[in-house]
Amino acid sequence: MNCKRTPLTANVEKYEIGQRLEDGFELWSDVVTKGWIETENLVKIEREDGAIVCPYVKNRRGRIFIGVGDYLIEDEDGTKHVCGEDKIWSRYERM
Repeated sequence: MNCKRTPLTANVEKYEIGQRLEDGFELWSDVVTKGWIETENLVKIEREDGAIVCPYVKNRRGRIFIGVGDYLIEDEDGTKHVCGEDKIWSRYERM
């Protein structure tokens, strides 16, 4: 069955440190040792105490970690997603 995604309005922001767009942070060491994700391109922030953390957003699938150059999308219903800069403008159009 072929389907077409229902149009909806979403807020799209390129992720930058300090904008408070993320839902939280996870220690880099925990991301590497506990996750089944590609860690090479993740945003890493060094805190004053030397701890390195990675920002994430939460949705029904769990924590979605933010990569370098990623955009954060928040749908009308508040659901958050992450999309790479290589795909964002083929999936969303500016209004």
